[in-house]
Amino acid sequence: MTLRIPTIASTILLATVLLPAAPAASQDAVAVAVPFPTAYRSWAHVKSMAIVEDKHPLFAAFGGIHHVYANALARTALQKGAPFPDGSVLVFDLLEAPKADGAHTEGARKFVAAMARDEKKYAATGGWGYQAWGGGEAKKPALAKASDQAGCHQCHMQVAKTGFVYSQWRR
Repeated sequence: MTLRIPTIASTILLATVLLPAAPAASQDAVAVAVPFPTAYRSWAHVKSMAIVEDKHPLFAAFGGIHHVYANALARTALQKGAPFPDGSVLVFDLLEAPKADGAHTEGARKFVAAMARDEKKYAATGGWGYQAWGGGEAKKPALAKASDQAGCHQCHMQVAKTGFVYSQWRR
């Protein structure tokens, strides 16, 4: 089965990740922000993949090398195929994929995105909170409004049967 993000969702996500965040001064501001996952590179590596050609429908928004990491709670849920408990965090690390001498290598970090599980705090988005940081810099959050959270969750609705998580544990 091929999962596709609608064009409008791709555009919204790309804009929120690549454009600087506006100050959260309105009532549309996210009440509870997802914190930057400082130690994510020491978490369990779930998978890697690369989108390197514009033939892929997500190339414009997500072209590059992808690494997905899970904290201990998320890892256990993935391994068991169980529901994700509160406190689960998954990280999507997207890097440029320059090609030289027939190989794609890791280039500059485009963004780091995280989804954090808390059924009460993030009830409006299926129990998940979302955030992305431009260049992977903790001081550059890209999602400033509740509508940004809803945009992320709209895409993740396609995988509701797997707890709104695209990545699965490889057996």
